[in-house]
Amino acid sequence: MTDMEKWVEIRRDVLVGDKSKRQVQRETGLAWKTLEKVLTYSSPPGYRRTEPYPKPKLGPYLDRIAQIIEADRNVPRKQRHTAKRIYERIREEGYQGRYTQVKAAVRAIKRTKREVFFPLIHRPGEAQVDLGEALVKEAGVLRKVVFFVMVLPHSDAIYVQVFDHECIEVWWEGHLRAFEFFGGVPARITADNASPLVAKVIGPHERELTAGFLQFKSHYLFDTHFCRVRRANEKGVAENMVRYSRQNFLVPVPQVASLEELNRLLEERCRRELSRKLRGKTKTKGELLEEDRRAFLDLPATRFDACRKVSTCASSMSLVRFDRNDYSVPVRHAYQPVVVKGYVDRVEIFRNGERIARHERLWTRGDASYNPLHYLELLERKPGALDHARPFEDWEVPECFDDLRRRLEAEYGADGKRDYIQVLMLLGKYPVARLAKAVRKAVIWGAIRPDAVKQFLFDDPDLRSTSFTLDGREHLKAVSVSGTDISAYGDLLAAGGAR
Repeated sequence: MTDMEKWVEIRRDVLVGDKSKRQVQRETGLAWKTLEKVLTYSSPPGYRRTEPYPKPKLGPYLDRIAQIIEADRNVPRKQRHTAKRIYERIREEGYQGRYTQVKAAVRAIKRTKREVFFPLIHRPGEAQVDLGEALVKEAGVLRKVVFFVMVLPHSDAIYVQVFDHECIEVWWEGHLRAFEFFGGVPARITADNASPLVAKVIGPHERELTAGFLQFKSHYLFDTHFCRVRRANEKGVAENMVRYSRQNFLVPVPQVASLEELNRLLEERCRRELSRKLRGKTKTKGELLEEDRRAFLDLPATRFDACRKVSTCASSMSLVRFDRNDYSVPVRHAYQPVVVKGYVDRVEIFRNGERIARHERLWTRGDASYNPLHYLELLERKPGALDHARPFEDWEVPECFDDLRRRLEAEYGADGKRDYIQVLMLLGKYPVARLAKAVRKAVIWGAIRPDAVKQFLFDDPDLRSTSFTLDGREHLKAVSVSGTDISAYGDLLAAGGAR
């Protein structure tokens, strides 16, 4: 018979049966207090201490340990006391006990100090946003990127995109793509205090927004809610979804040709997520998203121009600086005032409202993007720069151009180099594929001077096959054009002879 079976038998004999306590005591040999405990408790209660275990060495220092832990709450997490450091400090103050007692006390105090939270209501039409970091192998190069996450807590629908670095353009573009993916604008968006969004913290939830984010908010008219400082739990759904998307979308490390390719894959993953049904939910994410959409604001008729604008001047080298990088413009715009628009993927440069240059955006500091076509006009005046100017250093042109240059310089020397530059100038008017076809034909026929190359430009079967027809121009069929009277030319000749 087990101890528990004996316990049950004694309770039944006394409380239900006809045995007295004295009789049970004589039969079992239990002490009176033990028998009283059996009759009081339905199961053995175990050892019960009536007073806390005495700590003669550590006791006087418990308040001091609690004080250190409380002060750490206002210090960055990486600079807070460890149990070992607390032990060292109180030992200097006279503590004679062991480290293990201090470690146990620190653990117990921190457990009582941990914050408790309310389960929150997640209403339809609300969103939370956050940024995370991850590694990506792009075109064979392993590098760190940031990824934007917007989640709708009511439906748990998520949207993820990767970008090069954190800046206001990334926040703009991330929001825009999420709005378009979800099919509307969340009525309320919760975010942390990222510097591209918040210029100044005024109160617990009051913020002075940056000019760029104010413009964006004015365009889409959503309400904002910002977490208290160091209280990321106020957007806990987004915090969890950053971790979820990193572990489920970006593990193993993605190997892609470009971030654009990765973003297409991420969007498809987010679309597949809509078919999932979470524990405790009766509908899929996609079905709950319809409830979110009914609470959304409508997308405006025009998309926000998600670019940072800077007014500056082109330099003497026909370069424009934006975000610590240089971008070329045609040399005729050197020294002139321009406006730069920086998007997440490109930089566009304008003068007097006209776009004069477009480049892929550079994200490495101190780099430069040159378009060789921007310098052709200057090359005509300074032909010696063809082999020494940086814009032409890595210029990749079809192989037939090199053949043409060798032939021209071999036959005409310095004049041949100028002729070659005249051919390059044609790239300002004609596509490289069309000009390359003309150059190849010129090399084959040996007619390599610029005028001959121009002739081959228009001696293209594709162009000759293009002829004017009256199809779709029925109104021109009634027009009559009279034939040429050749005799009039004879009259002109006669009149000239008479003089």
